[in-house]
Amino acid sequence: MKTLLVVWAGQGGRTLQLAEAFAGGARECAGDEVRVEMRHALEAGPDELLAADALLFATPEKFGYMAGGLKDCFERCFYPCEHALAGRPFGVLVSAGNDGSGAVSSVRRIVTGWRMNEVLPVQVVCGEPDEAALEAAREAGRTLSAGLGVGLW
Repeated sequence: MKTLLVVWAGQGGRTLQLAEAFAGGARECAGDEVRVEMRHALEAGPDELLAADALLFATPEKFGYMAGGLKDCFERCFYPCEHALAGRPFGVLVSAGNDGSGAVSSVRRIVTGWRMNEVLPVQVVCGEPDEAALEAAREAGRTLSAGLGVGLW
C-alpha cells in the first residue's frame, strides 16, 4: 500500500480547511492502494516524510513566506531526507492573504533541494476558501491519489 502524506502548517482555519478538502478528495480515490494521512508540520518528522510515497505541503502565507511550522519541519527533516526523497511526487497548497508567491517560492526552494517531482499545479487561495476552492483542493487530492494508486508516479 502506498502512503500519501498531507503536511500542513498554521493555526487551523483556512489552511486546515483546504488540507482536509485535499485529503478528503484523495481518500475518494484511494481504494485499497493508497493510505492518506495528515500531520501538522510540527508533528511531522523525517520518519513520516520518508515513509510517504507522495506529499502535499499546505501552508498559510505568513509575511510573504511559508508558515514557521512548515519551515521548522523542513529544517528538522532536510538533511535526514536529503537524498531519499528524490523523484517523489508532491504538491503545494497555499492559503494567502496576499498573492501567495513568496510562500510558494520558499517551499519550492527547499523541496528543490530534495529533487522531488512537482506533479500538481500549485493552488493558491486568497482569502476565505469558497466552495470552488475547496472543490479544487478535493480534485487535486483525487489526482495525486489516483496517480499514486496506478503507479503513474
